[in-house]
Amino acid sequence: MVDYSCTGGIALGGSVVNLRTKVSIPTTLTVGEPLNIGWALNYKNGDPARFGSPGYFGPGGKVLVTGNVQVSGSWVGVLQPKGSVDQPGKLQPGKILKLPDGISDSAHTDRAGTLKVSPRKLFVDFMPPAGEVVVNNDDPQVSYHAAGDWYELNDQPLSIGDHGRDLHRTDKVNSFATFKFTGTGIEYIARRSTEAGQVGFKIDGQDATPSSVDASKNPDGTPTNAAHQGGLTLWRFNDLKYGEHTLQVTNLEAGKFAQVDAFRVITKNLANPPADYRATCTLVSAPVSVNVTISEPGESPSPTASPTITDTSDPSATPTFTPTFTPTITPTPTPTPSSNGNQNGDQNGGTNSTTRSTTTSTPKPTLTVTATVTPTRPTPTAPQVIITPSGGAQTGEAPQGGSGLGLLGAGTAMVTGSALGGVVLMRRRAAHARGQRDS
Repeated sequence: MVDYSCTGGIALGGSVVNLRTKVSIPTTLTVGEPLNIGWALNYKNGDPARFGSPGYFGPGGKVLVTGNVQVSGSWVGVLQPKGSVDQPGKLQPGKILKLPDGISDSAHTDRAGTLKVSPRKLFVDFMPPAGEVVVNNDDPQVSYHAAGDWYELNDQPLSIGDHGRDLHRTDKVNSFATFKFTGTGIEYIARRSTEAGQVGFKIDGQDATPSSVDASKNPDGTPTNAAHQGGLTLWRFNDLKYGEHTLQVTNLEAGKFAQVDAFRVITKNLANPPADYRATCTLVSAPVSVNVTISEPGESPSPTASPTITDTSDPSATPTFTPTFTPTITPTPTPTPSSNGNQNGDQNGGTNSTTRSTTTSTPKPTLTVTATVTPTRPTPTAPQVIITPSGGAQTGEAPQGGSGLGLLGAGTAMVTGSALGGVVLMRRRAAHARGQRDS
């Protein structure tokens, strides 16, 4: 297990959101096999803090998680596992956001070598959906000033057409309501009525365009004959920069009603998740690294520890490794006689004899290593879990030199058919190692 602490962005209200993850990294590979890196993601049990929706949105909001994995040793580079999940239904401020089950990435191995793979930070983003959502007049994001000047009408006849069959109204001049929203546009929904009057609008403290509407008149400017005609969009403003805004609705006419039925929040398509929504997750425990040995086909890889991670309350504990040896004994061969016996006989007094020699090979033990890593904080178990990736990887730069080996990026595909990128990791110079191998 690897624990993360996340702050900022959709960790709303300055809260700290704690995640408990399982990291999957293989320890031995054969050239040509993919290096699969994955995280399984969960909120930490017992911790009430969660990521929350930053605003009102229709269906289709998405949470995206990106990992950062540093690769060093024979190659240097970065893998970026990615994953995402659509949020079910409509969202309102503070509604808990669902996390993807997991994120992963992979790279193709085309040369033998040893890598050190080190998981680092996670980044959690929120992509608002394009669309619109209607917010009723009694929502907590709507405030009325002065509160005593406004009153609420409930259980209105269906024939009027009010959204939610209710509305707020005031006949006090200069009384106003404010609505905080996040999006790219806003619409004011109210009644057109002979009892209504001029209503003014400001966005983020500035007069909007148009700055007012007369709710007693039809769109063509003629006086309305309707006593109560609800659920109408009387004013709108679009093309705002995506973000949080405040709309102010003010009664400008004494003796006439200003009414608030609902607001429609509009969000256009965005190219990228807003930077303000990004939460950054850092390791709670000390950094963890896993060594990966990549061997040529047919070679027996050196024994590699598959760490079993356990919790400990002892902050001074250090990793301990307990190797278990299982020797494999090679049977004793009996060579056939050779003519070298005559030469040996001549050298030992000229006696011509035949010598049978028995050669015993030295047993070559097969080493099985079971490593128990006891970190100061919870750290990851490395089971062989392959998670279908939903993302790609950045490319590492090669050290100087023309003899490096390449770890070529391999894309993987989700069942939806989207293609995922890989990574290109360039090998450091290892001339001394190659010299030892060639000698």
